[in-house]
Amino acid sequence: MGRVGRQLLGLATIALVAAGVTLGTGGAAFAELGQPAPWEWTLQQSGSPVMDNIVWFHNFLFVLITLITLFVLALLVIVVIKFNAKANPVPSRTTHNTLIEVAWTLVPVLILVGISVPSFRLLFLQLDIPKADLTVKATGKQWYWSYAYPDNGKFEFDSLMAQDKQPRLLGVDNEMVVPVNKVIRVQTTGADVIHAFALPAFGVKIDAIPGRLNETWFKATKTGMYYGQCSELCGKDHAFMPIAIRVVNDQEFASWVEAAKKKFASGGTSTYASAAGPTQ
Repeated sequence: MGRVGRQLLGLATIALVAAGVTLGTGGAAFAELGQPAPWEWTLQQSGSPVMDNIVWFHNFLFVLITLITLFVLALLVIVVIKFNAKANPVPSRTTHNTLIEVAWTLVPVLILVGISVPSFRLLFLQLDIPKADLTVKATGKQWYWSYAYPDNGKFEFDSLMAQDKQPRLLGVDNEMVVPVNKVIRVQTTGADVIHAFALPAFGVKIDAIPGRLNETWFKATKTGMYYGQCSELCGKDHAFMPIAIRVVNDQEFASWVEAAKKKFASGGTSTYASAAGPTQ
């Protein structure tokens, strides 16, 4: 292989090693728990089993695509060096090679099958909601969220972006509060237009559509604050519609529920989704 080819392969090897180091650290030096970090280009740090699987699948695809790219690059370099007019003045007249044609048909099929198996497994993990320990109904409105707790006294409250809270554009006046290590079923709908309930650290993203009840789930494995945003263009203040979830232990959650019942008590006639209602 010529000097140019060795240089290209050397640069590709350096890039692959750098990518491997980044994947190995998981971007932990840059990402903060439950929220985006400045200049972030990796996935957010995982806070749920679903997100753990998403991160694994992402890394698996990244490595696979990198290997395929390097393989194609190597073939191109070999062709350029070996089959140029100077090195090969008499061109080959070969028109068919059965082995190569079988290989370039069979190998991509096997690669796609290898990708599809974990892909479907992840899809089923997201859609097959396990028995819920807590149900929260999230209603998207222009431009804020309302949360209802039908399993805990059917109280409801609004959650609006707070100008005086950090992080900027993500802090809210009333956070959704859930217990740690519990299966939380989130039922979403829209009061006016289509919104989308998205929490990157939990691997959650689902539409909130007027007249329709969708649902998803997550199981937070670490206490702390987690942030997301509406991910469907819903009007002029779409960018100011954050989602904030505070994950606490069981005792703190029980105390919060008792306080919330008093704080958000109302005599309204809102309709709440039942814990066993159908979805999608």
